[in-house]
Amino acid sequence: MFAYILKRLIYAIPIALSVTVVSFVLVYLAPGDPLNAIAPADAPEEVIQALKSAYGLDKPVPVQYGLWLMRAVQGDLGLSIASGREVTAEVLSAVSNTLLLAGMAAAIGVVLGCILGALAGYRHGTWIDKAATALSVVGVSIPHYWLGLVLTILFSIWLPWFPAMGAGPGGSGEWLWDLEHLRYLVLPALTLSVIPMGIITRTVRALVADMLGQEFVTALRARGLSGGAVFRHVAKNTAPTVLAVAGLQIGYLMGGSILVETVFAWPGTGFLLNTAIFQRDIPLLQGTILVLCMFFVVLNLLVDILQPLIDPRMGRS
Repeated sequence: MFAYILKRLIYAIPIALSVTVVSFVLVYLAPGDPLNAIAPADAPEEVIQALKSAYGLDKPVPVQYGLWLMRAVQGDLGLSIASGREVTAEVLSAVSNTLLLAGMAAAIGVVLGCILGALAGYRHGTWIDKAATALSVVGVSIPHYWLGLVLTILFSIWLPWFPAMGAGPGGSGEWLWDLEHLRYLVLPALTLSVIPMGIITRTVRALVADMLGQEFVTALRARGLSGGAVFRHVAKNTAPTVLAVAGLQIGYLMGGSILVETVFAWPGTGFLLNTAIFQRDIPLLQGTILVLCMFFVVLNLLVDILQPLIDPRMGRS
């Protein structure tokens, strides 16, 4: 088991380095000049050169990457070109809000997906199976932003039950665990949970239906085990695959929430990334992309470590 975990940690190192390269280089492939956000169009050449020197943009790209990587390892992601604030502070504040939104959406999506998938697998070929399958197909087919707009019209305008924008009263970005703030979380979390719910439903359905046809399940039933005992064996054997799929979906929720956060003006990394793109704020773009990608790498590493704990056969193989 220790050798398995060590191997996964070693594999994660080159992946993390590749992530830093991609996070840094991709931003430079986009057109436009980042200094346009702070320098007027008729700024003298001396001012432009001074700004480039201040932000390190006058150095060759490989040198910029090396300096940026050394600072990033120390937790320093530079200063935002547009606002002048520390990128680390802005990203960490946004990450906490996105983690909250993604965590709530993942909880909804995973729980509903597992329940619907298990019901469909146990009732294979019945109307329950067809209804759950149809719901999962609809879930993975509906665009996030469209569903968000529909929910806003239904439950914020026609039925004013939930707020349409922000993360708290008065546009506050500071989260508090009370009923008023939870109302701001309902619509974006429901919107973001639909796709993982559909994917997990289809995955669990296929796994359960296949597992129920295995010889060991037939043997368990022949020995007189109750339905609950058989279900525990089925759940244990399907758990590693479900965990892997759920881990990927949580990672996608962190990086794929940009449209949902923009629709609901949720102050997370997606909203921050959208703002940085329009302002061509390179340090903010690089810092946000790096943190999101590293979260995905760490999440996959945790899933790889948890899987053999659930199914020891994976560690032995």
